[in-house]
Amino acid sequence: MATDVEVPALGESITEGTLAQWLKKPGEAVAADEPIASLETDKVSVEVPSPIAGVLTEQLAGEGDTVAVGAVIARIDEKATAGAAAAPASVPAQAAAAATTNPAGAGETPALRGDATAPVAEAERDGDQITTLSPAVRRAVLEYHVDPTSIRGTGKDGRLTKDDVIAAAEAQKTTPAQAGAQAPQAKAPAPEAKAPAAGPRPSPGTAGERREERVAMTRLRQTIARRLKEAQNTAAMLTTFNDVDMSAVIDARSRYKDLFEKKHGIRLGFMAFFVKACALAAKDVPSVNGSIEGDEIVYHDYLDVSVAVSAPKGLVVPVVRNADRMSFAEIEKTIADYGKRAKEGTLTVDEMQGGTFTISNGGVFGSLLSTPIINPPQSAVLGMHRIEERPVVKDGQIVARPMMYLALSYDHRLIDGREAVTFLVRVKEAIEDPTRLLIDL
Repeated sequence: MATDVEVPALGESITEGTLAQWLKKPGEAVAADEPIASLETDKVSVEVPSPIAGVLTEQLAGEGDTVAVGAVIARIDEKATAGAAAAPASVPAQAAAAATTNPAGAGETPALRGDATAPVAEAERDGDQITTLSPAVRRAVLEYHVDPTSIRGTGKDGRLTKDDVIAAAEAQKTTPAQAGAQAPQAKAPAPEAKAPAAGPRPSPGTAGERREERVAMTRLRQTIARRLKEAQNTAAMLTTFNDVDMSAVIDARSRYKDLFEKKHGIRLGFMAFFVKACALAAKDVPSVNGSIEGDEIVYHDYLDVSVAVSAPKGLVVPVVRNADRMSFAEIEKTIADYGKRAKEGTLTVDEMQGGTFTISNGGVFGSLLSTPIINPPQSAVLGMHRIEERPVVKDGQIVARPMMYLALSYDHRLIDGREAVTFLVRVKEAIEDPTRLLIDL
């Protein structure tokens, strides 16, 4: 008897998601609690586990379909034998037959035969397990004419990403041996060959081509776009800037980084300094850590910092709760864990809900200056940027110092300019003299 696989609860107020990718195909054996599909919600990607051990016999939804919480998307038969199930309903019968028998095409994958609807698969390096490629990767394989089984994936669990395919295609172009193999009939022109007619001749497949690709926005990207636009339409946003001399923090890291890592098992970064500095500044300027709800202002006696983290499918903002009460090591460990799980797509909805203030570090990507957008219902966001040596005047002398621009975007409905500038100055003072963080000054 087959067991239904239902869409699990996806978090508070979330009633549906998008089936992003099937991780198992009909006919494949699955273990209890083994992920068989990946769902994408407005905030996170969620894997759907198998409730029992058995064989996946049916897929009742296709990749890209919207599925409601509680909907049945697959069936698992604990008594079936692996390989006995039919091909997925979404694959045409002739494509399924070709994938099974492979007549007149032995050794080719469906993608290399030009079958855009066939499920392209890759063999993982740690065994014979086959993993279905995502639609975006499948399109890239078809476009760049590469063999997916020859590429080592860098995605979660070794899966291929679109960037992996593009990198492999570029490497294939630049490898002389492969280039020669791709054009075995090319011959060098005879010495007496006449020069070609005047005027440049575009090389086939390169010059003159204009390509476009249309890809549906993911649910996460749609949510990001909607929330950012809502923030601009609702808040009276303004940005104030300052710069900060990072010499003292850099010196502290250099002196104590080895001892810190040895004791706490985590590297000492810049984020902990800025989180603590913001917590200190928020005590002097509580409106920066507040929010507007209807006709009321909500002030918080705690600091839950939303830390902007870049994930493969977009920006996510997991929350470091009670950051004002955490140690440097606790902050660094929490942020490092969030960053790792953001790349893996394993952050939970609860971990990204709430937050009273946001810190975004565009400097890791090389940004010199930006105006970050508020994360509603919060009222302020601090933007960090890259550190670079610039000439500054110290004690009447022009000297080089490692400087960083800071940007504070804020909701002018709640925060006055004087308060915003005061907050930013407090952060600057704490970073330039980290002793203030220890004596609460």
